[in-house]
Amino acid sequence: MLAKLLTQPLSISRSLQFIMLVLIVSSAMSGCTKNESASQASDSRPPMPVGVLTLAAVRVPISAEAVAQTEGAKEVEIRPRVGGILLKKMFEEGAPVKAGQVMFLIDPVPFQIALANAKAQLAQQQARVEQTRREAARLESLLASQSISKREADNASSDHSLAVAGLAQAEASVREAQLNLSYTSVTSPLSGIAGRFEFSEGALVNANTSLLTKVSQVNPIWVRFSLSDSELAQLGGHLSSANVKAVTLLTSDGKEDAAQGTLNFAASAIDPALGTQQLRATFENANKQLLPGQFVRVRVTTGYQDGVFMVPQTAVMTNDQGKFVYVAEKDKSGKAVAAMRFIQEGGWQGTNWVVLSGLKTGEQVIVDNLLKVQPGAEIQPHAIGAVPEVNHGNQNHPAKKG
Repeated sequence: MLAKLLTQPLSISRSLQFIMLVLIVSSAMSGCTKNESASQASDSRPPMPVGVLTLAAVRVPISAEAVAQTEGAKEVEIRPRVGGILLKKMFEEGAPVKAGQVMFLIDPVPFQIALANAKAQLAQQQARVEQTRREAARLESLLASQSISKREADNASSDHSLAVAGLAQAEASVREAQLNLSYTSVTSPLSGIAGRFEFSEGALVNANTSLLTKVSQVNPIWVRFSLSDSELAQLGGHLSSANVKAVTLLTSDGKEDAAQGTLNFAASAIDPALGTQQLRATFENANKQLLPGQFVRVRVTTGYQDGVFMVPQTAVMTNDQGKFVYVAEKDKSGKAVAAMRFIQEGGWQGTNWVVLSGLKTGEQVIVDNLLKVQPGAEIQPHAIGAVPEVNHGNQNHPAKKG
């Protein structure tokens, strides 16, 4: 028919109509071919493999974490109790020292001389006491025979009493000189870690004012931190030793340290400048891994909560409606597809989010390939760390005929 029309003379109007008819038929045939090709491509595309975590309800602590700083349970400044020339340092900077250990030696010679002088004065006074005792006894016997007046006997007795008082003063001077001599050996009042030297050997130091070094007790060690109003509300209110179950140190990788502390101070009021409650805990530090001034992290636990879920942080996403995760579920045809679940979170625990509501036991949360996942998209779930099965889709199906 088409060949016959081509052999006949055509008017311009009929020619245009014929050309439009040919174009319409060609376009329809091309569209059909494209639709069939797209349908075949869609049928041959394999489902996206995704790693999933099967949920199980767990028990988690009600806790909050905070940055903390260590300080010595006892910190003392070592100052000389007598002045003089600093002859020798008897310890190493940063080294452990024991209570009573000699740390510095101040020139003892002036104090040795002072002690010798005090002892000499004591000997003089002892002789004076003996002399006045004999004189008082002699005059007392003469008074009995009325050879002297009562006044002379009384004066002798008073001289003896004054000599005895002077003896007590001389004995005190000797003890003072001995004490000052002992202070030339500067000792540590506690066991701990010594600080750095503030004076070099040969320097002149003044009694009670010159700071020689510091000693910090590091076992046990104190950890000082604070929590905000919102963190306190999360824990159930203001903290005290009565409602804090545990205080735990965290290592640099977020794991719990073996050392467990006890709360030894909780401020009775909120700091108005910072809006926080000041807290302090005591930790055993026998291996001396912690030093005063070090920044650490602590976790305060006030109780435990049952029936919640732990979800990796990477699986939780946020949009304008809140936080959500993707889960794997079956559609009406039985295929595994991705579905959104909005959740209520309860903070972090290590590298996981604590999910309080929005999920159920046994659901499979998608944890990888999340940028490619869309709601309703067909997926191929597999356990985390497992190798997904190879799915060739419909490649082995016979091609549809056009």
